[in-house]
Amino acid sequence: MSITSQNSSDVPVIRFENVHKRFGSLVVLNGVDLDIPADQTTVVIGPSGTGKSVLLKHIVGLLRPDSGHVYFHGRRIDNLPEKEFEPIRKRFGFLFQQSALFDSMDVGENIAFPLRQEGGISEAQIIETIHEKLSIVGLAASERKMPADLSGGQRKRVALARAMAMNPEVLLYDEPTTGLDPIRADVINELILKLQKQFKVTGIVVTHDMASAFKVADHIVMLLHGKIVYRGTADEIRACPDPEVQRFIQGRASEAELDALDRL
Repeated sequence: MSITSQNSSDVPVIRFENVHKRFGSLVVLNGVDLDIPADQTTVVIGPSGTGKSVLLKHIVGLLRPDSGHVYFHGRRIDNLPEKEFEPIRKRFGFLFQQSALFDSMDVGENIAFPLRQEGGISEAQIIETIHEKLSIVGLAASERKMPADLSGGQRKRVALARAMAMNPEVLLYDEPTTGLDPIRADVINELILKLQKQFKVTGIVVTHDMASAFKVADHIVMLLHGKIVYRGTADEIRACPDPEVQRFIQGRASEAELDALDRL
């Protein structure tokens, strides 16, 4: 299966070309080539430590590649100085794995934070945005609650509302269902689908949750040993003959791992 977008005539929203990244002696990305198509949800799967979150951080410039290139709408961005990268970064929303809400701020102030950082936005517009985004995530009239008063699923939804505050073109989801029970996780899955279908938001989801991956993905990409080893639809990856791909999506330990347990 090709790892480029299915419509080769379209310029992808994001393109990785032979991207390498290492931390000391640890090689994390080892020649990643990947196209992210517009208006669709691409899910990145793979074992822990294979560089999935590192991939996201390269997209928003929190990390820069050691070699290789990253493009946004055909423009190379990995070599941009911070001042030039900042307006590009505003076109992305980021849902962090642990939600990363400010505990000292109520829900409304958390959502307002990126708007106040941006400046030039009236208080009336900020209040309207808070109400609009909370309504989208099903938490209308929750703006005065504190993060400590919310369940894990509600905190995720507030964090998603904050990620949407600037009306981003692309939403990055880092383990969006981690720590949630299956019902609360499915609420997040439904929101990801809603944002893609109703608002045409391009989504990139990093997850270990295969139920979530199969539900929200237009494409699933598997990252292993620092490289993209497979890309396809949910049905295509289920039928993939590669044993490592099958072991991961089925959640089966390898024979080597089982042998190591037997030796304990």
